Amino acid sequence: MPFQTIAGTSATYALLALDAAGNERSDDPDGIAGRMSERLLAQWQAAAPTDVFLWSHGWQGDLPAARIQYDRWIGAFARSAGDEQAMRARHPDFAIAHIGVHWPSQPWGDEELGDGASFAPLAGPGTQGAQAMIDAYAQRLGDTPQVRAALAVIFEAARTQADAVTLPDPVRQAYLQLDQALALGSEGPGGDAGADRLPFDPAASFAEANQLGAAFGGPVLGGLLAPLRQLSFWTMKKRGQTVGECGVFPLLNSIGDALPAARIHLMGHSFGAVVMSAALGGPGGTAALRRPAASCVLVQGAMSLWAYAPDIPVRPGTAGYCHHVLPDGKVSGPLVVTRSRHDSAVGTLYPWAAGVAGQVAFDATQASPTYPTFGAIGAFGIQGTDAATDAPMQPYDGNYAMTAGKVLNIEASEYICNGSGIAGAHNDIAGPEVAHLIWQAALA
Repeated sequence: MPFQTIAGTSATYALLALDAAGNERSDDPDGIAGRMSERLLAQWQAAAPTDVFLWSHGWQGDLPAARIQYDRWIGAFARSAGDEQAMRARHPDFAIAHIGVHWPSQPWGDEELGDGASFAPLAGPGTQGAQAMIDAYAQRLGDTPQVRAALAVIFEAARTQADAVTLPDPVRQAYLQLDQALALGSEGPGGDAGADRLPFDPAASFAEANQLGAAFGGPVLGGLLAPLRQLSFWTMKKRGQTVGECGVFPLLNSIGDALPAARIHLMGHSFGAVVMSAALGGPGGTAALRRPAASCVLVQGAMSLWAYAPDIPVRPGTAGYCHHVLPDGKVSGPLVVTRSRHDSAVGTLYPWAAGVAGQVAFDATQASPTYPTFGAIGAFGIQGTDAATDAPMQPYDGNYAMTAGKVLNIEASEYICNGSGIAGAHNDIAGPEVAHLIWQAALA
């Protein structure tokens, strides 16, 4: 993939693309043979960076869409002149390199995304025709006969029974068959990224989606296609784990081997938090990372609040999938998490996707909050570990107290607050305050 230069800055980044299995792609559109990681490692032999920042988007579309996000995020980071001066004062030899990781995380096509938000409304099947939609979804979810057969029933019903007020039984059966074909699992809060949910109930999903749609002023979750959105959510979440474990994890080891003195910093947004957490854990969550990351910042993460818990309070005796990361010393600096009450993508849609849309709304800002069984770190922070503390987000020139090897949950509602529709402020993360937070983690 090509190198990108951000307009109005001197900042550049390498766009590194992985496929759904975490394999690095080599079909570079600029016509240069070889993989981007190989080009970077060769380049760094002549001029080695002291600090490498890896960025991962979440539920996003094609390469142009990924470029837009990385241009905004890394651009805001590059414009933080005071933070860069502080870094150079600490490390006079400071030399930076950025890598934007792109992975196929979008379960809906470009024509279905609207404004590009992570949870934009889904267009009806008549837009392209049922067969075209079957082809598109089969490619996204896994092109097997079982997947195609289930999709055929679902899209035909969506075409002919769009005004259904209950889920027809043949459609319910088709969704159950699709869920089985996707092999997502339903292990609850101790499961991996594709399994920390309740058993799939398509009829309940349909009914709850209608209630949510009414709350947001329209059928934003897709009517009869609402359960398909729910399954797509968990398929992409599971894929984020695969990409992190099988793609980014070996990349971290390769960079660490090639640059033994460099500091490696991670940033993940939305499902990108799954990618980066899985990269730290490695396959199975317990693989050896040859060098720890210097810092990790998870911005509005769409992953379980219990993922890092050694003993989940709502499921005693059960540990979160990522619970080895901190005690195994895989982050030498701080692990920083943002949460915002204005982010309805993780605050409202995440529990709906887990099958518990009707659960009580909890407020993480209370003095002694009681946390739900299913919730996202972007709404509640990382919970269930003594290594976590809380702090408010600071202005772009404020200071944080960050501790190496510990979690800092940042209450960011004052700054991550702009947005509308069903995603809310989920994508409002390109402000100087978020960029400053990432710099501060790298400086800690």
